[in-house]
Amino acid sequence: MPTFQPQPWQPPKAPGLAGDYAENAALAGARLWETGGQGPEDVAVADNGDVFTGLVDGSILRFSSSGGSPEKIADAGGRPLGVEILGDGELLVCNADLGLQRVTVDGEVSVLVDRFEDRVLKFTNNAAVASDGTIYFSDTSTRWGLHEYVTDLLEGQTTGRVLVRRPNGSVEIVVDGLQFANGVALDAAEDSVFIAETGRHRIHRHWLTGPAAGTTEVFADNLPCYPDNLSFADGILWTAAPSPRQRLVELMSPRPWLRHLTHRLPDKLKPKPVRHAIVLGFDNAGTVVHNLQDSSGVVAITTSARFHDGRLFIGTLTEPTLAVYEL
Repeated sequence: MPTFQPQPWQPPKAPGLAGDYAENAALAGARLWETGGQGPEDVAVADNGDVFTGLVDGSILRFSSSGGSPEKIADAGGRPLGVEILGDGELLVCNADLGLQRVTVDGEVSVLVDRFEDRVLKFTNNAAVASDGTIYFSDTSTRWGLHEYVTDLLEGQTTGRVLVRRPNGSVEIVVDGLQFANGVALDAAEDSVFIAETGRHRIHRHWLTGPAAGTTEVFADNLPCYPDNLSFADGILWTAAPSPRQRLVELMSPRPWLRHLTHRLPDKLKPKPVRHAIVLGFDNAGTVVHNLQDSSGVVAITTSARFHDGRLFIGTLTEPTLAVYEL
């Protein structure tokens, strides 16, 4: 275990749930699909409407487009987070504990990447797959794993990064120096990759082609929440957030001594996500065009949003259900 070494950072004043982010109850009307387990953190949808997700116990599930009882198609082991369609009959699974995996609908599981530069990946989180098979994926922290995610956020070190796996199997860094690297999504033309930096409440855009290729810019800054997984569909970048920002966390950020004190507390006394669902949709210019929330706790700890055929499929880190919202 590394030694806890908090880094001071002064966050900008949170905008709060007002204006473009005004509190609402839209998601309270979402349908809930029972998974039979806990924590369908991400969702992938195939062209035929089949819906895939992974649970805390390592199960990979498939729902039909109409919902109903899910079918367990594989056991990925560890903790599956990000899920993507990799090819016909294949899924890409970001396993926080075991690395980047290929999982077939017949239940076969194989490892694509579990280390980089001779170091085991600690926290494989989310991914996007390009049309040529190139995979962009986040390694949230080089210091702490999923089960210490609160520690990583409290510590505030910027060891998160996004890696790329080329079709020939080679792996390299795309962007590093991130505080809790999280969601990853490609735009429709695959000219850029979007990256959620959860610990800094913002989303970056890294250019892959054109005159700005190789550069990274802030796409959406000072969000009122902690952006998690990303997905891109029909010109909209979707992100879900497990919680609005919390004043106590903002107070601790520039004060390492206070973070040291909080780190020593029992887990039940450390900051936790507020049960307030948030899903945001941005256009290509970074303008908020969808703001969907639920402060009632019916839909809660939201970590992903995937649009398909008029519906948003919304994942969660902890709950036993997927939320399905008619957009």
